[in-house]
Formats: sequence, structure tokens, C-alpha cells
Amino acid sequence: MLYHSSVKLAKDLHCYVWQGRGSNCNTVLLPSVLRGERPHILVDPGHIRNELGEPCLDSLTQALESDGFSMGGVGLVIGTHSHPDHIEAAEPVVAKSGALFALSREEDEFYRNIGKMFFQAFGARPPQVEPYFFLEAGDLSLGASDDRLSVKVLLTPGHSPGSVSLYLEEGRILITGDVVFAGSVGRTDFPGGSPSLLRKSIDELSQLDVEYVVPGHSTEAGSIIAGSDDVRRNFYAVKMFI
Repeated sequence: MLYHSSVKLAKDLHCYVWQGRGSNCNTVLLPSVLRGERPHILVDPGHIRNELGEPCLDSLTQALESDGFSMGGVGLVIGTHSHPDHIEAAEPVVAKSGALFALSREEDEFYRNIGKMFFQAFGARPPQVEPYFFLEAGDLSLGASDDRLSVKVLLTPGHSPGSVSLYLEEGRILITGDVVFAGSVGRTDFPGGSPSLLRKSIDELSQLDVEYVVPGHSTEAGSIIAGSDDVRRNFYAVKMFI
């Protein structure tokens, strides 16, 4: 049974929206970006199995295969932050494909201390993966020199101390992790959360020219926010929460 629905927003971005009953994140695939035999980038692989026993990783693997991709073709796994529902599956993905792993330095420091205890509190096993490099604020160029994908990395703490958002300027696509959702914002009552930092992060994101917001989770208000007017209205609305 598939618990993910596939949404293609651009030739270089597929979103796999989680539709199970239990907790898991939405996942983004940037296909055919890197050189070599493992050209795909996977953002937030999610849980292996969630609290209801739903096979999150198996579902994601099947959804990728339905679109003509394979988990073995992933060369880079990016975590927007280190919560279990976003990166628990990083270890088996890396083990299967030999992919590299990346997240922010601030999030790695958090994960090595409080973050691992956070996994244990939710009954999840902390993934044993080391970042190959740290995500830093600024432009990240990926792929071959004649056809590079430029991704702007933004440090957006608040939900977690080292959360990042990713902005693809060419497609005006913003991947927000758990910073902002449709009609809502990420929780700040978890360890490392900060309402003031989250407010600052959302203010920064709201200044971007965005056509699509791809959030880390769906809400009752919706999932992917499409259209610049709806994006602006959503930013205006979510600022009322914090």
C-alpha cells in the first residue's frame, strides 16, 4: 500500500506527500542533478516505520519506483533538521545507495546532544550517519558545470536550532521543512524550539519571491501552497500564530 502521493512541481523537483494516518514528513526528490551513477538528491527521507507501524520508507521507495526512480540512485540525502520523522530513514538510504548525508552544523551539534535523546523518547533508533559536509547559508551549486542546479540554503531556526529551508530561485520553489506549513507553523515546545527565532525565520522567508511552498507536513488547511498570492496570504496568516 502506498502512503505517499507524488506531485511534480518542476522537471527538477518531485514532492512525495505523506498521506498515512501516523506521523511522517513529506519528502522531496531533486532528480538527475549530480554526476555519476547516483544522480538524485533526497530531502528528508522520513521515518522507517512510524508510531502506527506504517511502513514509511517502503512506501517512499515504491512511490519513487512508480515515477521511474530508485533509492539506489540517491547520491545525497539532505536533512532540513534532525527530528525522527525527517531523518530516521537516512541510515538505510545511505547504506543502500552509498549516498552522502548533509545537514547544518548547528543541527548536527543539537543532534549529537539533545537530539539523540529526542529519538529515544519517541522510541526510534538514532541514525548512525555522519554528515559528509555541513549546509551553510548561501548558494549551493550542485551537478555538472554545464548544467548546475543552484539552491539557496537559508538557516531558519525556531522549530529546531539548526533547521534549514531550501529555495530554488529558478522555479521559485521554497522547501520549508517544519518552519511553516499551510495555515500553521512548526512547534516550538520541543527541545531547542524558540518562538522568537521562528518568527524571525518566517519573516525572512516571507521576503522571497515564491510560487510554491513545499512544507514538511500537511495540515487540515492543505499541503503544497501554489500560487504567489496564496503564498503571500499564507505567510500573513501564519505570522498570527507566533
